[in-house]
Amino acid sequence: MSNSRLMNSRVVVMLLVGVSAVVMLLYLHLATEVAHLHTSMHSHNAIDYHLDSVPAARGVLDVNNIVVIYNRVPKTGSTSFIGLAYDLCAKNKFNVIHINTTKNIPTLSLTDQMRFVYNVSNWVEKKPGIYHGHVAYLDFSRFGVIQQPIYINLIRKPLDRLISYYYFVRYGDDLRPNHIRRRMGDKMTLDECVAMDHQDCSPTHLWVQVPFFCGHHAECWVPGSSWALEQAKHNLVHKYLLVGVTEEMGDFVAMLEYSLPRLFKGAYDLYLSGKKSHIRKTVKKVMPSEETIAKLQNTKVWRLENDFYNFALDHFHFLRKKTLEEVVSLGRLMDRGQKFAYEKIKPKKT
Repeated sequence: MSNSRLMNSRVVVMLLVGVSAVVMLLYLHLATEVAHLHTSMHSHNAIDYHLDSVPAARGVLDVNNIVVIYNRVPKTGSTSFIGLAYDLCAKNKFNVIHINTTKNIPTLSLTDQMRFVYNVSNWVEKKPGIYHGHVAYLDFSRFGVIQQPIYINLIRKPLDRLISYYYFVRYGDDLRPNHIRRRMGDKMTLDECVAMDHQDCSPTHLWVQVPFFCGHHAECWVPGSSWALEQAKHNLVHKYLLVGVTEEMGDFVAMLEYSLPRLFKGAYDLYLSGKKSHIRKTVKKVMPSEETIAKLQNTKVWRLENDFYNFALDHFHFLRKKTLEEVVSLGRLMDRGQKFAYEKIKPKKT
């Protein structure tokens, strides 16, 4: 009898050990799965945190998540243009943010570059949005960003821009007539400045548009750098959606409205109304003599800046011809419409 009880006890113990082992294996398996799930969720949240949304990570164009950067060049009509965005932002439900750099320095430190890229990429509450300011082009891909911002800009004939800037810092404009400019009270004309080879009108003051498009490389800011010119051209074609010219701002606005209606719907009519077509004018300008113009044009800086302007103008005209047509009966420019179609789609659905 005792032997039988002993055998039964052993069987019970073995069963208990077996059940315990099975329970332990199930627990370990469940714990492993939970840990794996936790890791996956953490990784997913990290992707969302850096890229804002899954569609962006997949390369999907989401018009409600786009960011436009207008790194405006001084004295190119940028105040008039950005005024359109401020008038439309509430109606079209997007945000406009001004980038105000210390002392208007257009280049950022490496740490500020990282801060700016991080903020623009992750400030979800301000998407869609337009950032604008006097900042040199910044390549977001250098920081590992997948969803790139859309760059736009306006440029102006180099001498016209210099003349406007030269007198602007002396006489101000009609937008802020009481604001004290840094050369206020200086009555020296541009002709006198050039004749004296004064620093205020040296060729370095012409070297603005090329470096703004070239970017944050040191060579970009070397006046007369041929490398900077080529880099600026490359960026204009490959990194910018559209670059217009001040002298044809209406066409620029029309093209933006038709290509980015999520933000610019209504901009063209607002521009044509005249209310925002020219809201800032320099109080006083004295046009330079032919001698002054010839002296300024006889510099490498002017030749490169003018080369860049003509390059941009040709590209803009090419895009305009492909995109817009003038409808005389309506007195306005219209989109030419879609000129492509999808066909021969296989396999066919049954």
